[in-house]
Amino acid sequence: MLSQLKLWPFKLSLTTQVFLGLIVGILLGCFAPQVAAELKPLSTIFLRMIKMLIAPLLFATLTIGIAGTGNHKNLGRMGLKTFVYFELVTTAALVIGLVVANVCQPGSGMTLQWLSQHNDAHALQELSHITQNASTISHQSHWDLFIQLFPTSVIDAMARGDILQLVVFSVFFGLGLAAAGDKGKPVFTLLEGLSEVMFKFVGYVMAFAPLGVMGAMAYTISVNGFGVLWVYAKLLGSLYLALALFVFLVLYSVCAWAKVPFGRLLQTIKEPFLLAFSTASSEAALPKAMQVMERFGVPKAIVGFVMPTGYSFNLDGSTLYLALAALFVAQMAGIELSLQQQILMMLTLMVTSKGVAAVPRASLVILAGTLTGFGLPVEGIAVILGIDHLLDMGRTSINLLGNCVATTVIARWEGCLDDAAMAGIAPESQGTTLKPQAI
Repeated sequence: MLSQLKLWPFKLSLTTQVFLGLIVGILLGCFAPQVAAELKPLSTIFLRMIKMLIAPLLFATLTIGIAGTGNHKNLGRMGLKTFVYFELVTTAALVIGLVVANVCQPGSGMTLQWLSQHNDAHALQELSHITQNASTISHQSHWDLFIQLFPTSVIDAMARGDILQLVVFSVFFGLGLAAAGDKGKPVFTLLEGLSEVMFKFVGYVMAFAPLGVMGAMAYTISVNGFGVLWVYAKLLGSLYLALALFVFLVLYSVCAWAKVPFGRLLQTIKEPFLLAFSTASSEAALPKAMQVMERFGVPKAIVGFVMPTGYSFNLDGSTLYLALAALFVAQMAGIELSLQQQILMMLTLMVTSKGVAAVPRASLVILAGTLTGFGLPVEGIAVILGIDHLLDMGRTSINLLGNCVATTVIARWEGCLDDAAMAGIAPESQGTTLKPQAI
């Protein structure tokens, strides 16, 4: 943190620092847009720092967590429960997105002629790239998506930041390490040390989070301005209303069922949540989220498996957004979809939204493919592009919250959630990790 590195004249929590960075970025974007537009490199540098530590952190954490269980049957059981939970929750997100879109009608009152008046050549060029990526994905079979889970080289997977491929390698490596017994202990000890070092590394990188947040917000406001909020008020309001309903109707209810104090969970993840919201980047919040969820009482193996897997298969906020955005485009184009068509669209999104998180602008790519499949105008995406960053802030932060809830639910389901740590009774130590626990 800045206070720990003596770069700040007085002690402030990381949450306060990030919030201040958010406010300063907004003010700069409003009152000094030319200066603010030059601050984007601050955000880029911070996100690159995050990306450079994710691979070794994830590999070390997940491997020692899996090796610590010592039982592949337990891992298989946990994996099955995880994917069942993911499917149920993302289905609920899709339903809420469709219901809110039908009730609020965010696309009514707008037409595709609006596109030529409010979007520049850059937006249309970006739309072209999105539709090309959507076309590539649509021609892939389910076997292709499954095959892509398995890396030909773990170094290549690390270099490309492919989290799913890294998870697959780490799971098999952890199982092999557990099977090696005493001969694998030196490797286990080495990875424990690497995990400790990487979490210290996270602390140092987080010291620059306020600057990264300030740069991201300053650039966003300088480019879009606050006027864009009025133009898109109905779409923005509909999405954030749907996200709020999902949090309180689904996530809160799930936590109540699992006997997890929802308020305590929100307090625990406030730093990574604010990072995800302000940077609109899931990667920016992942290391810190994994760290705080371990301190919340979730075993290392569950955090290491559920969190990164959820970033591809449990994108609650993005899934909800896809359902709402697809109906937004249909309404804007004056096309009425029947209930049967909407249900079919929901089933399609349940499949297509899985496993493509590594694709740039993944949500828009999936949306483009869905619009094409249902005969809706892909040009409608260009309307959304003007405000996509503000929409992304909401859906990314809910993605994070949903995956944090998932780790606690799976831990409770497996009977290994530490209630003392969850209640704040167990001692916490900043920047440390829990010892491997059996699932």
